[in-house]
Amino acid sequence: MSAHFHLDAYLDHLTVERGLSPRTIEAYAKDLARYVAFLEARERSLEDADPAFVAEFLLSLSGAGLSARSQARYLSALRGWHRYLVAERILEDDPTALVDRPKLGRRLPHVLSLDEVRRLLDTPAGDSPEQLRDRAMLHLMYAAGLRVSELVGLELGDVNLEAGFVSAYGKGRKRRLVPIGRPAQTLVRRYLSEVRPRWAKPGQRKVFLTRRRAPMSRQGFWKNVKRYAAAAGITKNVSPHKLRHSFATHLLAGGADLRVVQAMLGHADIATTEIYTHVTTERLRDTHARHHPRG
Repeated sequence: MSAHFHLDAYLDHLTVERGLSPRTIEAYAKDLARYVAFLEARERSLEDADPAFVAEFLLSLSGAGLSARSQARYLSALRGWHRYLVAERILEDDPTALVDRPKLGRRLPHVLSLDEVRRLLDTPAGDSPEQLRDRAMLHLMYAAGLRVSELVGLELGDVNLEAGFVSAYGKGRKRRLVPIGRPAQTLVRRYLSEVRPRWAKPGQRKVFLTRRRAPMSRQGFWKNVKRYAAAAGITKNVSPHKLRHSFATHLLAGGADLRVVQAMLGHADIATTEIYTHVTTERLRDTHARHHPRG
């Protein structure tokens, strides 16, 4: 059977048995389809592929200008697929097992300063319905370190203002409880009482809506963040995810335990969270270099 057939079967496996999200499935499909095209261009089958061939594929990605990080992502997708093929007894050996992962440089996330966060959160300062909604969304995102998909995906049952937490539905379809402070609670409560009832259709469960009575989209919120950042005079390239980075960095800088921050971010691997400790260290070094007389 063709590689295309086995690829479709693998994607079905990821969807049905692994329960991965449509966006994740789409990303796997795109990466693995490129590998299948590489096989076909060289008139090779899945059975013909050996470690040298997989390395040649990665080298072709490098030649096409893809970063080491992108090459590592392709290799990860290939390993998952080949392990599945071996488990299903379609292949005898996994040719990716002997291929080294491309060396990655540590890429530190860019974050906003405390002053920049304050200016951004305070920019939608009016009392229009849109400004009340946007102020609540910005404060809630920073208070809980939510991904933008988690923020716009919140439903009424996910927000418990009396107890002071939100239930976020994150990657891998896993839920986590994240506490939120009084400022975010107050603003969300005001939005829910003054704005949402005007816009909600009967039976609508999503928390954040637009004037057109539709759920706020990721793209719509992203545009709002960019607009408010510009109005606040922030020259950095600000995105919703940068608020999440800032949430984690500011918590650790304030002395929060790394495991607690990991739980609040919903990271499966603590190594993903540890990068924020490096951000904090870099900022300490920069402060020392700029202000110490012998810096």
